[in-house]
Amino acid sequence: MLPIMDANASPTRTASLIARLRNHAGAQVRAITRSNSGLTLDYDHPPGDPGLFGPDAVCWRVHADFPAMLAGGVSALLLQALHPRALAGVWDHSTFRVDMQGRLGRTAQFIAGTTYGSRAEAMQLIERVRRIHAGIRGTAPDGQPYAADDPALLTWVHVAEVSSFMAGYLRYVGPLSVDEQDRYFAEQARIAALLGAPDVPASRAAIDAYLAAQRPSLVASERTHEVVRLVMSMPVARRQLLPAVRVMTDAGVALLPPWAREMLRLDGASFRRPLSLAAMRVLAPTMRWTLGSGLAARARRRVQAGVPSPPAPLPEGEGSKQ
Repeated sequence: MLPIMDANASPTRTASLIARLRNHAGAQVRAITRSNSGLTLDYDHPPGDPGLFGPDAVCWRVHADFPAMLAGGVSALLLQALHPRALAGVWDHSTFRVDMQGRLGRTAQFIAGTTYGSRAEAMQLIERVRRIHAGIRGTAPDGQPYAADDPALLTWVHVAEVSSFMAGYLRYVGPLSVDEQDRYFAEQARIAALLGAPDVPASRAAIDAYLAAQRPSLVASERTHEVVRLVMSMPVARRQLLPAVRVMTDAGVALLPPWAREMLRLDGASFRRPLSLAAMRVLAPTMRWTLGSGLAARARRRVQAGVPSPPAPLPEGEGSKQ
């Protein structure tokens, strides 16, 4: 338990207490998406390695905001559940119904690692997912066979994620130009290709057209509504985080397209949701403060560590001599 701050404490002691408070709160927030994959990633080495994208990529900006990404992750889970074969694969081969936090954590680690990790570690994550997907086969309730490495299913899962992450950034962080959005979707299309889906939509217009084209094949089944129930009542290991998680859940619902909210029965009147969205304006800045600069800053230092320093200027009057 952290000590109560003393109004008469010295500036140094006060700063130390604030730092301890921030670190403690940050650890609590990170626990929401802590991965249980067993993998530990090193975002600090090797020096100079830009990873798959580098600091100038739009995804470095979009994926750096924890509150928007968490809300986007909730939206993506709900949207993905509308595809019968995609849902069947998760339903039959995943522990998400008893470990929702673990599912979020593993997804968060994959996104962070492929965005900010070294190239070797990003490729390690991608190969690990490919191996897992290769073993996921089955038959959906409608009799249709499914395979997790089917490019069509990979495309649906990918588009649900990246469109939700972009929606979260635009709503809870700030605007991006259409060109910047196109760059983001093109960057993330590289990850989809490495996972086995080479022809995913890679622009704002293409994403929107794809979602519109998929609507006739989407179904809100009993399984889908069970996913909604589980997401909306997501258990939290640390009870003090429950109010924040409920706010983030509602923030994620708000990112869904109106037609998806209607299919998921999340478009009805709600007293909680407006309050949650208002609370998001306070919660998001607080979470950003507790987390500090995060992985993006660590990865940027790694990249810069491999850039040679410019030569020191010559003393005045000592130019090159022929």
